[in-house]
Amino acid sequence: MSYIHSIDLRELPLYFAYQRSSYEAEHYPGTFHAHQGIEILYIHQGKGTLILEQKSYELSAGILCIFQPYQLHHVQVEISPDMPFIRSIVHFEPHAYEAYFEKWPSLHAFFKQMHTSKLAQPCIYNAGEHELLLNLLRDWNETLPRLSRNEYFEEISLFLLAFLRILKQLWERQTTRTTTVAARNMHHAERILEWLELHYKEPLRLEDMASELHLSPYHLSHLFKDCTGSSISDYITAKKTQQAILLLTATRLSISRIGEEIGITSCSYFCKLFKSQTGITPHQYRKQFQQKIYPQRL
Repeated sequence: MSYIHSIDLRELPLYFAYQRSSYEAEHYPGTFHAHQGIEILYIHQGKGTLILEQKSYELSAGILCIFQPYQLHHVQVEISPDMPFIRSIVHFEPHAYEAYFEKWPSLHAFFKQMHTSKLAQPCIYNAGEHELLLNLLRDWNETLPRLSRNEYFEEISLFLLAFLRILKQLWERQTTRTTTVAARNMHHAERILEWLELHYKEPLRLEDMASELHLSPYHLSHLFKDCTGSSISDYITAKKTQQAILLLTATRLSISRIGEEIGITSCSYFCKLFKSQTGITPHQYRKQFQQKIYPQRL
């Protein structure tokens, strides 16, 4: 079974997770995957390997990783009860916040570089030494649940301005200003993932998908399998499952409505598919999550 962190950033302007912890390998098996928008991963505790564009990077506490839109990557981590993997995630759609950065030319140029240019490397080392970064993540985790609907988007924008300003300082401390900035070209597999991001809720029609991407169905299937280690249908199943997990933990939508949100109209089939991927039903998953997060209320 595989888990893919994914969310529809057209509906949710920012996905934020603070010190998310995994204590067993089966809860974070890892797979080649990609995401809509920019994902920034900060590692509080744990170690492993990042594989991106056929290069490997050693991961450990204090490292910050930047994943660009639809950029294939694979995070492999060593997990045990004595050595958990603890990370924070900031994931957003850059185009939704473009206007907020335009008033700050230097920061805007860096913002554009992060999602449109080919980066020299995806990791910033020793980020854990930057106390402002750690304080900002902690404070935002405390602020986010208290935001009203009216101030939500504005406060997110202010958070991202502060976050990117710190990120820019860390990036410039590690890289030289003489580094050549080139446009980033998308791999065929990334274009497939971009298509799946828009259509994963729909019934899979390989011929239609291949036609839109100007590939033969055979080439499309084998290319995706070679690049990700997963079939397209398995990838969609994993993506639906993870999207369902996000909705189960972040909303109060009913189980049947969550099934509909990920493109499954039969509630019984949704529950069966979810259990085949996680080992428990959607209701059990939500109940376990609530017991872990809000034990005093239960």
